[in-house]
Amino acid sequence: MTITNSPEPTAPVRGDFAPDFLWGCATSSYQIEGAGSTDGRVESIWDRFAATPGKVKDGSNGSVACDHYHRWPEDFDIGRDMGLNAYRFSIAWPRIFSSVGGKPNDKGLDFYSRLVDGMLERGLQPWATLYHWDLPQFLQDRGGWNERATVDAYLAFVDAMTRRLGDRVQHWITHNEPWCTAIIGNFEGWHAPGNTDFKTALQVAHHVLLSHGKAVPLIRANVANAKVGIALSLHPVRPASSTPEDIAASARHDGLRYRWFLDPLYGRGYPQATLEAIGEAAPIVLPGDLEAIAVPTDFLGVNYYFPETIRHDPGHAPLGARVLPPGDGVETTAMGWEVAPQGLAELLMRIESDYRPGPMYVTENGSCYTDEVGPDGEVDDVQRRRYLMRHLTTLKSAIRDGAPVKGYFAWSLLDNFEWAEGYRKRFGLTHIDYATQQRRLKSSGKWYRSFLRGE
Repeated sequence: MTITNSPEPTAPVRGDFAPDFLWGCATSSYQIEGAGSTDGRVESIWDRFAATPGKVKDGSNGSVACDHYHRWPEDFDIGRDMGLNAYRFSIAWPRIFSSVGGKPNDKGLDFYSRLVDGMLERGLQPWATLYHWDLPQFLQDRGGWNERATVDAYLAFVDAMTRRLGDRVQHWITHNEPWCTAIIGNFEGWHAPGNTDFKTALQVAHHVLLSHGKAVPLIRANVANAKVGIALSLHPVRPASSTPEDIAASARHDGLRYRWFLDPLYGRGYPQATLEAIGEAAPIVLPGDLEAIAVPTDFLGVNYYFPETIRHDPGHAPLGARVLPPGDGVETTAMGWEVAPQGLAELLMRIESDYRPGPMYVTENGSCYTDEVGPDGEVDDVQRRRYLMRHLTTLKSAIRDGAPVKGYFAWSLLDNFEWAEGYRKRFGLTHIDYATQQRRLKSSGKWYRSFLRGE
């Protein structure tokens, strides 16, 4: 259910946060850029996946999307006028390399160089995400992230990008949401490349983490004063009841969903109980891998959307733990995700208690609702505005209680291609009319603007 008649939440003010707190929006290359075959860009796994009938719900793809490739000055003007001081973007690997061992594509490098210059001209600190799911298809044809050779190909990509942009970009995110790359793309199969094998998914996860660990020193070698981290999709995990079965199922799920990524990143290796539970599906880990993965980082990116409630279900693969949909009477977004602002504080405080990761940034947080352009041309997305207010109020309390959060990136600046949902779902603070590419700042974006400007 969605709730529209609840009282307006108490709005936070920018002065509640530190003067040097970063305020941004986040986007990703495949979701907004378009220009799918322009200036030497080659096919990605998402191009191939979207071209497969039945994979994207509305049959669409990212070949045009928001046409950000050509319209980025307008989009950055929106961000500047909103009062952002940071902008998180991702780099499309298929724009940079067209083959294994080939030379970087100058036109692709030039595009991202122009983007960075455009951000800096508008006072937007660039935060570059090196991998946000758009693997070149030529690498997937060789086995993708299941193959250790893809780690080397990734490092060549990282080297090219950091050498070109490192004189202007200090903040680097190696990967966005390895869980989605590995599990959703290679076990659940509803993201590219669409595999459904658990052992493959865990090997993919290991190689993604390994590529992160090996990229960190490379970035630091190429970029003076680099700040390097990784962005994880994380959820508070709760048992559906107080029964021993549900509590045990919740612990199993937590071991894979939360600890499988955080434990090795912070020097603990893969959780032993999870290794025992997955048995022969465990990835191949070579000597030195875990030490590489545990390289110290400068920050942790946390992407938060909703909590997960877990029920014991022996028949549910892979670990007999099922994520339940929100119950009756629970407020949800148009994605069916529970609206739970307190979960953000719960998650941040747990990470701080468990790992002491140093500075944290909320690198994604946002909501999907059914937006309509009114007769006056306005998009009054009151639910998203309330969502934003409530989560920032909770963030304020988490920081007060000791969570070392130094910045917040709303997802997303623009409506966009929402992966397997196509264009059916909207997360943007700015409405996109996909037929005309007209941009309209929604009520939520106007509130964020007022918040950031102190109006």
